[in-house]
Amino acid sequence: MTEVIQKVQLVEGKFTPSEASDIISSLIAEKINFHKLQRLGRSEGNINADCEYPDNRVKELEEERMIAKEFIKIARLEGKTLRINGTLEISFDQ
Repeated sequence: MTEVIQKVQLVEGKFTPSEASDIISSLIAEKINFHKLQRLGRSEGNINADCEYPDNRVKELEEERMIAKEFIKIARLEGKTLRINGTLEISFDQ
């Protein structure tokens, strides 16, 4: 088990479906951009670079974004608010 050294509370609270959509979409978009930049950095000047991990991670995040959109759509149709708790746990790699 990895010891958590630091926690960063990114988001916490109740949100309307529109607010939740904005928050979740923004967070996922930032991670997608990070992996696209990683892929670009690896492949720049090397067309044979291994970009499997960033490519797969982008696909996973795009799927997660669609799942979140569907969940938020249900909340909107049912007149519900959403609670979001997003905490980063940071530790040293062993």
